[in-house]
Amino acid sequence: MSDHYKPENTAKVCALLHSDEFQPSDAYNITINDGKERLLTILPENPDKIIHRALLLILRPIWDKVFIADSYCGIRKRGQLPAALRTRSFIQEARKSGRVYCLKFDMRKFYPTIKHDVLKALVRRSIKDKQILRYLDAIIDSEEGVMLGSPISPYFANLYITYLCHRLKEKMGAKWLINYADDFIILSNDKEFLHRLLKEIEGYSTVELRIEVKRNKQIFPVALDRSDKHGRGIDFLGFVFYLNETRIRKGIKQALCRKIAKLRKAKNPISRKDFLQAIAPWWGWLKYSDSQYLINQLNKISPYEIKFRR
Repeated sequence: MSDHYKPENTAKVCALLHSDEFQPSDAYNITINDGKERLLTILPENPDKIIHRALLLILRPIWDKVFIADSYCGIRKRGQLPAALRTRSFIQEARKSGRVYCLKFDMRKFYPTIKHDVLKALVRRSIKDKQILRYLDAIIDSEEGVMLGSPISPYFANLYITYLCHRLKEKMGAKWLINYADDFIILSNDKEFLHRLLKEIEGYSTVELRIEVKRNKQIFPVALDRSDKHGRGIDFLGFVFYLNETRIRKGIKQALCRKIAKLRKAKNPISRKDFLQAIAPWWGWLKYSDSQYLINQLNKISPYEIKFRR
């Protein structure tokens, strides 16, 4: 057991909450680059993260019912791979009715530009307890925008965007919509419908949420496969989705090849267990994409065979 969760420490946290004296601790930020440069906030485990997790025990069952079913970031039993499988399912469903078009967009500097007054108002739609609201307000006000690094941050982000999702699905008729935090794809057989949706999204985001849709938003026909010049693949969640196949994004594939080459050239032989652990971050992309050719090529340089039960 971590020292942070020993009875004497949890008792102190409980006393802090009961006395209504909790104030967020000082934190510091580091810059990470995972394809995009972001600020990650490093919070103390005790008391901050413990309190954030305790709040989530109460808030998660409430907010999970508020979010649309196809919102996937940071929500239990959802996540990146379920979102990818749902994307494939939507593509196959949409193609039954004709040509498939995709609207793809995300928000400009989403987490840092979340407005505190807007977020607090959205929180109050579903949470009424005054003490919990005081804790949430204190957490929200502790950083500009919404911090990356807190267990509660994905829930704040989802809550900020979910009423836009409801509007698009329930009032505008966006049937095939998936969002992962502020990354969206919407499929339709009607290109003009997607243009109308985009206009609605930009207006709602600017007026109601006071955030901006990035300029690189796109509406395009979805290609059959990589060789189809009459459309494009949907680059989303590390995959590139086509009507007939799913591929791994080029940068992810290159990183995997570099990793395996490095493992093969290591001075000391690596065990199979350590090898599988080393490539674990790529496991889901390999397993849930049409990557047999890539796997065959990797097996020529890999110290151990890569194979899956599909």
